[in-house]
Amino acid sequence: MAQNNATCWRGFVFLGFSSFGDLQLLLFVLFLSLYLVTITSNIFIIIVIRLDSHLHTPMYLFLSFLSFSETCYTLGIIPRMLSGLVMGGQAISFMGCATQMFFSASWACTNCFLLSVMGFDRYVAICAPLHYASRMNPTLCAQLVGTSFLSGYLFGLGMTLVIFRLSFCSSHEIQHFFCDTPPVLSLACGDTRLSELGILILSLLVLLVSFFLITVSYAYILVAILRIPSADGRRKAFSTCASHLTVVVIHYGCASFMYLRPKASYSLERDQLIAVTYTVATPLLNPIVYSLRNRAVQSALKNALRGSLLGKGRK
Repeated sequence: MAQNNATCWRGFVFLGFSSFGDLQLLLFVLFLSLYLVTITSNIFIIIVIRLDSHLHTPMYLFLSFLSFSETCYTLGIIPRMLSGLVMGGQAISFMGCATQMFFSASWACTNCFLLSVMGFDRYVAICAPLHYASRMNPTLCAQLVGTSFLSGYLFGLGMTLVIFRLSFCSSHEIQHFFCDTPPVLSLACGDTRLSELGILILSLLVLLVSFFLITVSYAYILVAILRIPSADGRRKAFSTCASHLTVVVIHYGCASFMYLRPKASYSLERDQLIAVTYTVATPLLNPIVYSLRNRAVQSALKNALRGSLLGKGRK
């Protein structure tokens, strides 16, 4: 497989945002700022959850792993994109492109599975609060996290193999800022229908199955909330799910638009802008929308900052 491709092209070149001309410097400053905030916020959330014993619960365990997954996903894509904005088109080897696609697809799939696990956690917390501690025990939590990461790697490997079994002889310029499946697939020569079908099936399995699990969880949650007699009680119960729902809608909306459609509807320039949403904006939503609106996390952050300031004062 790799040998056939190597005889045509030994690598690819990212065109990135070259069509934006002088705006590239402005985009660099914007994306660099968002990148630094995203990385710092997610790492800070992981550290705070690790250090604060009040946050050692299943919900925050899953949140910390989601932050870890988002951080890894961002690290694999954004630095090269920023470099391309400054230095122009960048070359990447065939194996390097395959590696980047594997890890980016793996982390993206892992995020989907972790979001479904977090939906299940909310279901148990609201629908069976008296049994929450016994059902969401450390063993089950570890199994759910491990299954999410293992499944993400397997689906990422499957998507990468489906794409890189093809030959790339017509062009080596990727109208994108990373090796995502639609732009790389568009460069393949020969009959790509089987690969398109494979990507569609794998995407359906990841997105629809995980989204179905989230939908079922929230169907039960909605029924449970409607049974709460007081309006204040219903509002408090729903508020524990609002942030998760926000992240789910944005994450699955962008991913579904990108991967659950035929090749004929691809628009590389438009898709590149949409890709910015789920590679730059969505990872930033995790600490801001999901975490920083949470009172327990806010309290832990204040305690961490207060402890840091007191430590500096003593020195």
